[in-house]
Amino acid sequence: MTRQHLFSIVFFALLGLLLYQMGLVLQPFVFPALWAVLLAHGTFPLHRRLSKLLQGNETLSAAVLTMGALGMVVVPLALMGVLLVREAGVAEEVIRAWVEGGGLQRLPEQVATVPIIGGWLRTALAGIDLQRVSLEQSVVAGVTTVSQFLVGRMGDLLKNAVLLVTDFFIMLLVLFFLYRDGRTWFSSWYQLIPMDESHKQKIMARLDQTIRAVVKGILVTAIVQGGLAGLAYLALGVPFPVVLTALTILLAPIPFGGTALVWGPVGLYLLWIGEAGKALMMLAWGVGVVSMVDHVLRPWLIGQDVQIPVLLLVLSVLGGLALYGVLGIFVGPVLVSLLMTAVQIYREEYQAVEAGTPPPPASS
Repeated sequence: MTRQHLFSIVFFALLGLLLYQMGLVLQPFVFPALWAVLLAHGTFPLHRRLSKLLQGNETLSAAVLTMGALGMVVVPLALMGVLLVREAGVAEEVIRAWVEGGGLQRLPEQVATVPIIGGWLRTALAGIDLQRVSLEQSVVAGVTTVSQFLVGRMGDLLKNAVLLVTDFFIMLLVLFFLYRDGRTWFSSWYQLIPMDESHKQKIMARLDQTIRAVVKGILVTAIVQGGLAGLAYLALGVPFPVVLTALTILLAPIPFGGTALVWGPVGLYLLWIGEAGKALMMLAWGVGVVSMVDHVLRPWLIGQDVQIPVLLLVLSVLGGLALYGVLGIFVGPVLVSLLMTAVQIYREEYQAVEAGTPPPPASS
């Protein structure tokens, strides 16, 4: 073994150890950083245009876009909080008026009109002496139960809230530096890849195409689902249809629950106020139309752009969700797309060489 070989072995062993240790150090920040990469990738053209308007000041452009990302999250949450507080007061008054107006006594007859389960609900309520039900006692008992639950879970709730806020601000920090220094970082990383230039270009192009297709598929599907749900809210006379439509669009990308987190409670609300027919229509529309759009339209949109078989795309999304959480919506299709590109490069280069056919010339 020559001195050069020994030096190479020691150097790459040390490099591998350093990379492993850095991976352990940065592991808690991987998911916030990946979300920042996705945001930066989708909005980088806006950053370039804004930098030109600001006479090439990329730092100021990065700061403006990062604060914009912060505002797009904080402002809707604040408005939603104000709306919920206001509506909670209105709901309390409506419920109290309903109880004082004899709503509890009329409840068995109202639930009896519910198809299929109406008889069972009426039988269950028949065993309760509604005349003796005290609203104050019920409220006190409910508040006691909720408070006991919150006290028991307060440590976990605070821990999760702190982690969520921390991850969000780490994402914003990474996003700022990606805007400001992202092109330099990418150029340095790109030059380190030990592959032919044509292969690197092919992989980068496929990666860009896949990310854009997934983002477009998620956004278009969310808007379509929100629009379909909004039509139902308007047709059924549900209060605040615009707010509910916006909330449906916002929650549509969530894998488990999604739009059902909005139209489900709306259906229960309609059932509670005695509109059993409208409630069934809302639930049927939500299950049969709104939710089915997510299973059909999103895979079709993504598959059309990246040329991935629909079955493989659906399995990659489900597997990505199981392995990486919400981020798996992006990671699964990206991995499949890169694998398909690697297989294509293997066919063009190595199988062609083994068969005696010269590979296609590398593009400059």
